[in-house]
Amino acid sequence: MAHDLAIRGGLLATATETYRADIGIRDGRIVTISEAITDAEDVINATDRIVMPGGIEAHCHIAQESGMGVMTSDDYESGSISAAFGGNSSFIPFAAQKKGQSLTNTMQTYDARAAPKSVLDWSYHLILTDPTKAVLAELPEVFAKGVTSFKVFMTYASRVSDAQFLDILSVAGKHGALTMVHAENHDMLDWMARRLVDGGNVAPRYHAPSRPGLAEEEAINRAISLARLAEAPLFIVHVSTPAGAELVANARAKGGQVWAETCPQYLFLTREDIDKPGMDGAKFICSPPLRDAPTQAALWQHVQAGSLSLVSSDHAPYRYDDSGKFSAGRDVNFREIANGMPGIEMRLPLLFSEGVGKGRISLNQFVALASTNAAMIYGMMPRKGTLSVGADADIAIWDPNETRVAGEMHDAMDYNPFAGIEVTGWPVTVLGRGRRIVENGKLIAEPGSGQFIKRAPLDLTGHPGQPVPELDPAQNFGANLS
Repeated sequence: MAHDLAIRGGLLATATETYRADIGIRDGRIVTISEAITDAEDVINATDRIVMPGGIEAHCHIAQESGMGVMTSDDYESGSISAAFGGNSSFIPFAAQKKGQSLTNTMQTYDARAAPKSVLDWSYHLILTDPTKAVLAELPEVFAKGVTSFKVFMTYASRVSDAQFLDILSVAGKHGALTMVHAENHDMLDWMARRLVDGGNVAPRYHAPSRPGLAEEEAINRAISLARLAEAPLFIVHVSTPAGAELVANARAKGGQVWAETCPQYLFLTREDIDKPGMDGAKFICSPPLRDAPTQAALWQHVQAGSLSLVSSDHAPYRYDDSGKFSAGRDVNFREIANGMPGIEMRLPLLFSEGVGKGRISLNQFVALASTNAAMIYGMMPRKGTLSVGADADIAIWDPNETRVAGEMHDAMDYNPFAGIEVTGWPVTVLGRGRRIVENGKLIAEPGSGQFIKRAPLDLTGHPGQPVPELDPAQNFGANLS
């Protein structure tokens, strides 16, 4: 049978290999990888291009209300389009439960937001803010639908107690689901912020010292300990400190079922960026906050070593106006400014340019960080994240030599925190299930053409965990703890 589409003449890059070959696609899947494919009805010439699995953006806030009640500027149309122009072929935004809301209703709410608009295939991480017994009883049904990861907070009004965290971890662990955590010590943050504001230090720049790295380190250590006691896997989002990354590395070295990510803002920006006149620093308010240059160097080392498995955008788009950053007004202290910054389109070009282009990581490491590791961690393999026969034809074609100065993106934002940075290497064509999403700077796919991705449980092979003696019947007098 003839191929529907062939990608010819490109340099294929996976998380482990780089080689020249053609890719043949039929019915939205990769069916052939060979030296030459000559029977395709449609051909993409990839000469002098890199052909890799499409990026998987695994941490982004799309059509989601913040804890302050502010809706993100990007819905599933603008958010997915911006992600596609950044080299992504699928993404996993959050579906946030409101207090008193059932998980079934939460899913229905976000299905209605995503299905008619997304140009990318999508799934959700479910945010748990109200883990009652009834809600925990709903979790197995959510897992069965293919939502196999969810998130809790250790700070903000939506935070869970340690006891609630243990209950959530326990239920998730029994069903092969992955618990994600925003790890910052709430009381340490509140204590610091109150001291700053009471002293008259209210400008946006004071957001950075209000969230000390020590608060992240304490919470990461506690989260790892809780997950170990619950015998459940854990994913720590947006690690921003060397000591926090070191805690993850140590746990993983001992067999711990722990994964973590960092974000472009911690690799490419510093607290100097938030030190702007007037309210301009509000553009750079995110949590955890921007750190310093030595922290950047340390985080790059952990990315290189593999202790940080992903570089995700944490795209949280709030416009620099009264609908976003200043929804509480402009005459406010830093605590009342909407928290987050955009980056879904810049994630991969920045990582390629500053990582591969400057010799910090190999091309294969880039593919792993951009796509393959997310597919493995979040239960999307072998459909996504790989160039292999039988996989969805989710493919990004990159021009490694194209240089641009970062500016306006395709999101619904009115600023780009990375504006002015020169970037070499850009995605020129993105396919999802064999259909063109973006090609040569133009949007091809129609809103609503994406599909929901039913994800599998986490594969813990090679991650035995760290035994806790008190959980061993041989050492706890035979107690039944099931």
